[in-house]
Order: sequence, then C-alpha cells, then structure tokens
Amino acid sequence: MRSSDSSRHSPLIWFVFLVIVIDLVGFGLVIPLLPFMAPSLGGDASDVAFIMITYAIGAAIIAPLWGRLSDRAGRRFALVLALLASSAAYVVTALSDTLFQIYLGRALSGLAAGSLPVATALMADLSPPERRAKAMGLVGTAFGLGLIAGPVLGGLLTGDSESFALPFYTAAAMSSIAAIFAVWLLPAQMVKPAGVKVGDSREEPPPSVLAPRKNKLLLMQYVTHTCSVSSIIYLFPLWVADAYQWGPSNVGYFFGVVGVSMITLQGGLLATLSRVFGHLNVLRVGAVVFALSLFVVALGDASLWMPAMIFFAFSGSTVCLPLLNAIASEIVQPNHRGRMMGMTASASSAGRIIGPLFAAWLLSSQGFDTAWFGSGLMVLFLVFWSFTAAREFKRLELS
Repeated sequence: MRSSDSSRHSPLIWFVFLVIVIDLVGFGLVIPLLPFMAPSLGGDASDVAFIMITYAIGAAIIAPLWGRLSDRAGRRFALVLALLASSAAYVVTALSDTLFQIYLGRALSGLAAGSLPVATALMADLSPPERRAKAMGLVGTAFGLGLIAGPVLGGLLTGDSESFALPFYTAAAMSSIAAIFAVWLLPAQMVKPAGVKVGDSREEPPPSVLAPRKNKLLLMQYVTHTCSVSSIIYLFPLWVADAYQWGPSNVGYFFGVVGVSMITLQGGLLATLSRVFGHLNVLRVGAVVFALSLFVVALGDASLWMPAMIFFAFSGSTVCLPLLNAIASEIVQPNHRGRMMGMTASASSAGRIIGPLFAAWLLSSQGFDTAWFGSGLMVLFLVFWSFTAAREFKRLELS
C-alpha cells in the first residue's frame, strides 16, 4: 500500500479503533463478575471455569466463519452483525436467574464473538506493512481501554448488590452503540485487493493458509499464549479472594491497572521497541517476562506485593499478541486475511478452553502454587518457539 493510501485510510483506522473500544468496554464489564456469579447461584470454582470454557467453545467453533463472512460479504457487514449478536447474548445473560441460563448466555456470547477477529483483519487491511505492528498495537490499546473502563465500571455498577443484571444490560447497550458507530463511520465496502469483489462467490478458498508447517506452528502459539492468559484470568480472582479477601471491585480495579499497562505498551511504546530492537527480540522478552513472573508467584510466599507479579505477567503477555497478529496478517493474501484472523481467533478460543480446565484441575488437586506453576510451563512453549521456529518470520520485521 502506497503512502498516499495509508494517509487516505488513516481516519478509517481510528474509526475502527473507536468501535473496538466501545465494544470492549462492554466486554470488560463482565470480566470481574463471572467468578462471583456462579457461586451466587449455587455453583463452585469448577463452574467458573466451565462458564469461561462455554464461551470459548462457541467462539472456537464460529470464529473462522466470521472471518470467512467478512472476506465475502465485507468487513462492515460482518462487524455490525457480530456486535448486534453480542448485544442480544448479553441480554440473555442479564435475564439469568439459574446457573444453566448463565451457561446459555455465555455460549451465545461465544457464538457472537466475531467483532475482534473481523476488526483485526480490517486494521490489517487499512495499514501498510511497515505500520502493521502499530495497527495491531492499536487493537491491543483498544483492548486495554476496555480493561480499564469495563471492569471498573462493572464493579461500580454491581457495588454491594446481589444482582449482576445491570452490568450485562450496560454491556448490551455498549455493543449496540458500537454497531451504530460501525454503520455510521465505516463505508460499506472496505479495502479489497484488486480484482476481488465483495460477495464474489467464485473466490477460491486459500489452499495455503494452513498448508505451510510454519503457519500451523504460528497458530499453536495463539493456543499456548491464550491458554496461559485464560488460566491466570480464572485463577487470579479466586486466589486474591482466598489469600487477600478481595471482592469484585478490587478485581475490577486491578484489571483497570492492567489496562493502563496495555495502553502504555501497545499504544506507542511497542512500535518504538520493535523498530529499535526488532519484532522477534521484543516478542522473546515479553514471553520470558510472562513465564518468569508466573514462576515467581508459584514459588514465592503470599506476600502483599505478590499480585504485582501477576501484573508483570499480564504486561509480558501484552506485547506478544500484537506481534503474533502482525505476522499472521502478513503471511496470507489480503482477500484471505479475514479467514486467517478467524483461525487465530479460533486458536485463541481453544486456549481459553484448555487453560481454565487445566488450571481448575491443578487447583482442585494440588492448590494454587501448582496451578500458577502449570500456567508458567505453558508459556515456555511460546518462549521456545520465539527462539527457534519464529526465526523464519524475521524477514517480516518492519523497520
């Protein structure tokens, strides 16, 4: 993409960013609530994990189809449809008064989870190769803003109330507002490669998306990365409630601080670090920090400063995902980018299934220390890959 194209599409990139922020604020509203919803309806720690898994199963099944839809029918159509479906799923969860209904609501939310992969593909469409890592960082920044405003707002809306309905209704409203902004701000036909028409049913399926072994190994990193992240998202509220007597508001504030870190790292610092040290070196440092922080928690005492190590673990994980996304968006043709990002979303969802299950099993059988250690072991697969097979992608590093 020429520099003039980049300049022309720059406003659209910020429009997409705005839509993602609004949607993820709604998503972030529910993060500190789910670990407390199941016990309020007679569930236990295992139900917390299975509720998270229910969402992930739905997302894993449907994410590639969202990506394919965006390639064929256009990014805006797929994005608006996903946002409206998410809004409806939040309403179902808000109306829940049994444990089964919570499971149903989260399953529907998983099936509706197409906005992020579609928006990520759209960000890649709108950015030239030399700015793609920065564009992927903007997606992470939007996620960080959602983690700041969402959990804090969710905790405030819940307060001391025994009802969790209001935050979910608010999340539904946020997704609807994001859909309205998407219709208003985004053109109907987004960036498409020359000769490829939106909705062209003659478009051939990409035979090479998963054919190269290096692409399969790349997708596996989404599994291992998200597996560990989802494990600590599951473990952290239970751990701080047990060791430090934290409640939903405290957990919400913590994730707000994590969001600040994400914005700082991905909102500009990541692009600078990548330009100075190279994509792979930054990825390696992030993965190592991620793993070491979890090992410190596993092997250390439950001192007052120990939650800070989970903050460092989240910070390390934060720098990994945009760089993985930058690689994934570059190794396929633009008209197959939606499918690729759908596959990465599906791989991430597989990690969200495995992670809480694995962590819940370790927690019930061995306790928190072993669960934290197991979460750290998963990150070592990403560390090993970054120093070995990832060298094949060095040519994609942007200056």
